[in-house]
Amino acid sequence: MNEPFPAPPRHGLRATLRDGLRDILTPRRDEPPGPLMSVRDRYRYPALALLALLGAGFTAGSIALLITSASVHADVAWPIGVLMAGPLVVAARWPLHAWRASALGFALCLVAVGGRGFWPWPVPAFLALLVILFGVGASVPRRTTVAVGAVTAVVLGAAVAPGTAPWFVVIMVALTVVALAFGDAIGARRTLAADLAEQTELRRRDLARQAVLEERARIARELHDVVAHHMSVIAMQAEAAPFKIPDLPDAARDTFVVVRDAAREALTETRRVVGLLRADDEDAERAPQPGLDRLDDLVASAEHHGLAVDVAIVGVPRPLEAGVDLSAFRIVQESLSNAGRHAPGARVAVELRYGHDRLTITVADGGARRDREGTRGGGHGLVGMRERVTMLGGVLEAGPAPDGGWLVRAEIPYGASA
Repeated sequence: MNEPFPAPPRHGLRATLRDGLRDILTPRRDEPPGPLMSVRDRYRYPALALLALLGAGFTAGSIALLITSASVHADVAWPIGVLMAGPLVVAARWPLHAWRASALGFALCLVAVGGRGFWPWPVPAFLALLVILFGVGASVPRRTTVAVGAVTAVVLGAAVAPGTAPWFVVIMVALTVVALAFGDAIGARRTLAADLAEQTELRRRDLARQAVLEERARIARELHDVVAHHMSVIAMQAEAAPFKIPDLPDAARDTFVVVRDAAREALTETRRVVGLLRADDEDAERAPQPGLDRLDDLVASAEHHGLAVDVAIVGVPRPLEAGVDLSAFRIVQESLSNAGRHAPGARVAVELRYGHDRLTITVADGGARRDREGTRGGGHGLVGMRERVTMLGGVLEAGPAPDGGWLVRAEIPYGASA
């Protein structure tokens, strides 16, 4: 549980008691709820109903015993009995408030009963107090639990003076300590579980963020070849222009020199940045970046690994910009890889639809047709596909297909990379 009573850290039993007493003497609106408030609704509401019934029963039993056994007048027995056992009804939501009211009722009962009887308090009220103490121990900080135990022990120890046997008081105090300790252990477990869940969620977010950054770095390295190719063309054309055009004016010749130098400098800076994105043990790419012209090789590789791939091309194929061509190839490649990993032996339908202003890629598998030979960890393929499509201004949909299996659909505008 989060610390509801912020205070500077102190050491020693005296400081712990002082801080805990300050907590229980200064009620706050944000005091933590009991453990029942954090369980599922299907268990919480029956437990709250049972707690309300117990509170009502313990209250009625306490009032009856005060009137009959302790000979307390009914006008006095009613408010004292309600104070001692009645707070159990609200202890699930406000355990510390419930303990305050119950402790006050026990103190007033000790005054009303005086020295009469072996035990000055009704047994149902003490049972209600034990349940309330458990809720306190499970919800408040440890220093507050220690202070609650100390005050409760003092109130119970006050019963020794009127004539209660000391050994019996020791047993009662031990029961209160056990209730508080048990509640504290439950509260500590809840705190650890909440912290573990929080750390797990933070780690999941960090891994997702890291996956996005890694995929963006990979995409940047792949697109480096595309940019380098265009910049090289610019540099070569600027270099060759003075030789191809006779009688070129000096001003134009100087302009081509500026263009050539700018292109070379851009190439150098691009290569330097991409080198920073490359891992220490990763070599530079030597092969040219692939495109949809290598789709047949990709399909043959997928069929070699057990998939049955059907390719359909709708519309008239057209030349694609290098970034769109590379991203389309990677999307089909990653989709087939995911199908081979999660649906081995499946039939996969690949459709390339050349529309008026965009290329639509659809890859759908019919689900696994044979058992997986082994479970392999999933990568971040969907993250990479989404990053590529987003970079090009397109739309990606990925999820279970209506008739089973998995469906990936990407729409990439033709001129997005410009």
